[in-house]
Amino acid sequence: MKQPAYTPYDGSARLFTIGLGPLDPDRWIEPDGEMERYLLEKDRLIAHHRDAVFVEEEGTRAAQREVLDLLSDHLAQRHPDRYSRKGSAISVGARSIELDSGEAPLVTAGALVQEDLVLMRRDDSGWRLVAGYVAFPSSWSLAEKFGRRMEDIHAPVPEFGEGTRNAQLINRMFDNLKVEQPVFRFNWSINPDADLHYPASKAHGALPQGHRLSLETTFARVERQTLRKLPVSGDILFTIRIYTDPLAAVRTLPDAAKVAAVFADQLETLTLPQAQYKGLVEKRAALVAELRAVAAG
Repeated sequence: MKQPAYTPYDGSARLFTIGLGPLDPDRWIEPDGEMERYLLEKDRLIAHHRDAVFVEEEGTRAAQREVLDLLSDHLAQRHPDRYSRKGSAISVGARSIELDSGEAPLVTAGALVQEDLVLMRRDDSGWRLVAGYVAFPSSWSLAEKFGRRMEDIHAPVPEFGEGTRNAQLINRMFDNLKVEQPVFRFNWSINPDADLHYPASKAHGALPQGHRLSLETTFARVERQTLRKLPVSGDILFTIRIYTDPLAAVRTLPDAAKVAAVFADQLETLTLPQAQYKGLVEKRAALVAELRAVAAG
């Protein structure tokens, strides 16, 4: 069993906090050995469920193209072992992606990377979701969030809705984000499988009745999120990369006992609304017990 790429449940990224850090631009996009699996699933979803995974407002194509140009330049320069540019096409693995195909630029950009892509734009009402290619949502619906303000998007999240301190902080952060300094954060949840596509029909936490909770049968779903301000449009590009690992992978970590203990602490300290949002009210006690056993050695 491979070690997880990221373990934000070790206390480095606590749930229901903003937790931003400065992003090294060289590490904006993170292709890995699973890229083909992700891209094949994106191909399937855009072909058969386009309205569920792609949305755009009129007037966003120029900003979408700005994203595609930035992304294609970055990939060819920073990951030449995986991407090569030839004229108006980029080769990645066995596939060649035409950059001037007439397809929506955000869809073309999304076909290049494992990350999902969301464009946020500010108007008089606040920051709104104006375009997105989200193949791998974490228990939410892109169509339902489309066109909505940040506060409305986050309304179901405890302590992040309209008028909360967190909502104010997020808006201030978006307003003050600098082109030259992108940022990143992590989010995580606990799911019964490693599916990449997790729409709203799979409720948050998605631990169904009868699911036997154990480290071996339950998965950590980690979101690595980046935000960068686009230099021309002034829009903000939000990327989301999904990593899934069985919780048993905690045992492979050099500091497994410490991580398991902190992980258990975090689960125990969730408030009732937070635990309900993550689908863990009736499930976390069993998981905490298994993590405590790992912590005890």
